[in-house]
Amino acid sequence: MIRINLLPLRASRKKETVRQQVSILVLSLIGVLLVGICLYLLLLAKISTATAQIDSSEAEIKALKAKIGAIDNIKKLQAEVKKKLDVLSQLRREKSGPASRLGALSDAVPEKLWLTKYAETPGGVSVSGYAVNEELIALFLKNLQSSGAFTNVELQVSEQVTVGGELAKRFDIAFQLKKP
Repeated sequence: MIRINLLPLRASRKKETVRQQVSILVLSLIGVLLVGICLYLLLLAKISTATAQIDSSEAEIKALKAKIGAIDNIKKLQAEVKKKLDVLSQLRREKSGPASRLGALSDAVPEKLWLTKYAETPGGVSVSGYAVNEELIALFLKNLQSSGAFTNVELQVSEQVTVGGELAKRFDIAFQLKKP
């Protein structure tokens, strides 16, 4: 009987299986390495997009803060302008006040009656002067009351005095200004 030595065939099979296993190991390592690199690159891309979004959000926040600062400045300027307009309107109201009061007082003074003193206080106004007779003082009181600019017109003092050798009546009148 013939005998065949099969040992080299087993050794070659072992070598071939070892080669297959080493090649599978190397291919597996290369595959794992490629998958790891792909995941790493994917995470880097996500990180870079997140960083870009953060940077753009910060830039937008800075721009909005600048706009808010500008709006605050505009509001301050608006408040200042409003205060100035209020002062101007108050000045316009008060500007016409004294002129109209003195105009009404001038219109109420009859001929041959002279005013010597005009004093305005927060409580009212007092006027002093001279007249030829009592009728002119009474007419002056009636004119003041009917002018509409004055209220509570009262004669305080009326006395006879000599002015320049002539007899005259000195008077003091107190009244209040009407509120606009």
